[in-house]
Amino acid sequence: MTDRNRKQTIFISAAEPSADRHCAGLIRALRQTKRDLEFVGIGGPKMAEAGCALIENNVGQAAMTYNAFAHVSHYYRLIKQVAKFLAANKPNLVIVCDSPAFNFHIAKAAKKSGIKTLFYVAPQLWAWAPWRIRKLRKYCDKLCCLLPFEQDWFTSRGVPAEFVGNPLLDGLTQLDLTRAKRDYRGFNPANVKIAIVPGSRPAEVGTLWRPMQQIAIALRKKYPNAVFTTVAVDEATRGALDSTRLMGFRTDYSIDSVYQTTRSSDFALVASGSATLQVASAGCPMAIMYQTNPILWHLFGRWLVTTKYLSLVNILAGKELVPEFMPYFRSTAPIIETAHNLLEDKTRLAQTNSDLLALVQPLATKKAGNQVAQIAASMLP
Repeated sequence: MTDRNRKQTIFISAAEPSADRHCAGLIRALRQTKRDLEFVGIGGPKMAEAGCALIENNVGQAAMTYNAFAHVSHYYRLIKQVAKFLAANKPNLVIVCDSPAFNFHIAKAAKKSGIKTLFYVAPQLWAWAPWRIRKLRKYCDKLCCLLPFEQDWFTSRGVPAEFVGNPLLDGLTQLDLTRAKRDYRGFNPANVKIAIVPGSRPAEVGTLWRPMQQIAIALRKKYPNAVFTTVAVDEATRGALDSTRLMGFRTDYSIDSVYQTTRSSDFALVASGSATLQVASAGCPMAIMYQTNPILWHLFGRWLVTTKYLSLVNILAGKELVPEFMPYFRSTAPIIETAHNLLEDKTRLAQTNSDLLALVQPLATKKAGNQVAQIAASMLP
């Protein structure tokens, strides 16, 4: 029996809801390659539903920047657990998805055990901490990039990389982009529909939810008929959001439906991250927000960032296509004023809609799940 016909094991590591979703899609795509595969790893409910045997449900533990210190002991224990598993079981391939601060350790353990490792979602070294490229070269056998320019950036620095498209846009068609084109001539801001996307990581939700509500309350004073819909990544997050609503803030909720919600919204307040590309694919004008520790930002963060813009949408556009407040620190007044000015400008709304759809079109030409599945299959013995 050849290796190709024998059951093979792929270990997958995901630490965030978005990575859990990406890897679930990848598992389904890998099953279409006609190989006899089994999947084991650390991840979340979507991976488990797709058929991955989880040694731990790690999704939801992910934190950002200074908030990560509260989880050091958890991650230290988990890294040791995974390293022992890899050494004892020798899976045929390790796939790590996003969360480089954590997954570099998993890749290091795989390298020590002589197992090839595929990185699904390139770490944004081109934006900050570019010196980590040495570590990536050491531990990465193949890198799957979600942004077009990343392939050349990493390849020129000695990392075997390939642009695979963005899994968040896998279901997008040219017809969807055409239908997302909007006519704002009859738009009345008095009846505006606003989406709120506070993110999926507990840390970012914790820092953005309150100011987003404050902005919504202020906008409703200007537009009493405004309707708000908040996108929660899951039911647990919905419950947490609803239990911390501010007095005077009213919203509907939708679950894990960024594209669908913003497709039917006129404007969105969005946490920085991959969700901004989903909002862009819906052609929805937005303001992007992010928060971090002000002291750490002024001491280190602003010196480490190497890009002119910080949000994915503006980085891809090479200009401030949408307003970004990154980091947001104190007053919400500038964000409220920006939103108000945008909603009163039909020409700018229409132009933003058109520019966003043009921006995402190249990203939707490939189906990331299928592309990564083919790469992963080629790495198996």
